[in-house]
Amino acid sequence: MDDVELRHLRALDAVAEAGTVTAAAARLHMTQPALSRTLAQLEARVGVRLVDRSSRHLALTPAGTTLLGHGRAILAHLDAALADTRAVSRPLRLGYTCAVLGRQTVPLLRSWRRTHPHTPLVVVRQDNSTAGLATGDTDVAVLRTVPADPRIRTEALYTEDRVAALPDDHPLADRDGVLMAELTADGLPLALWPDTGTASPDLWPPERRPDRTVEVGNVDEWLNLIAGGGAFGLGAAGTAESHGHPGVRFVPVVDAPAATVHLARPAHPTHPRTEEFLAAVREVVSA
Repeated sequence: MDDVELRHLRALDAVAEAGTVTAAAARLHMTQPALSRTLAQLEARVGVRLVDRSSRHLALTPAGTTLLGHGRAILAHLDAALADTRAVSRPLRLGYTCAVLGRQTVPLLRSWRRTHPHTPLVVVRQDNSTAGLATGDTDVAVLRTVPADPRIRTEALYTEDRVAALPDDHPLADRDGVLMAELTADGLPLALWPDTGTASPDLWPPERRPDRTVEVGNVDEWLNLIAGGGAFGLGAAGTAESHGHPGVRFVPVVDAPAATVHLARPAHPTHPRTEEFLAAVREVVSA
């Protein structure tokens, strides 16, 4: 048993999956005689028959099935260990859609760089509901909506006030604050990006809702549409803090419900420093 090698376990797994030595050998990129010898070696070292060769379609014996279960667990643990080892040397990717942590973003980046100099942090904008978590493009994300994806875990960090994004020549643009009802009084459409934005006509009472809405694909399109006078927007304060834009004025909305900022990550972490980074975010936010 001390002489059983990983190649033996991979051979047994391939035979169980493929059903024939020929197909399993092709899957492992080796010759059929070489695979047959590998299986024979494994059986000799274990001391019991593992594969029933009485028909063209190979089947595992009860002993083979038992070893396969343990073998697959061993291979899975090894693959996970190798993935973690490789991940240590790659950056941790922080995803966002419209903003990260507003004014707390820079303190987070500097704190992480100071305390984890060997794990770079890369901030990546992803224009989808999970900010790249569902596709594996990011490891952790800051979101302002909760995605309907059971693979994603979220926690509320804090709340942000709402701001109106207005063309800078709009009659309300120079105000210190506006009301929800004032934003829809002149018939200007509400700009929305459905997958990631926090605004919705449902935030207004039915009699005060915007007459029209215009959908955009990301925060850049949102800002450009507003700057050109084609719509107004309703966003969270973090968006205003992160996206100064020529032609757009952000004005606090005094009677709008607050938006919640969420910290999100996959149910199965994709970077070994995930928990450390989550703790770093919570520390910066609490401070």
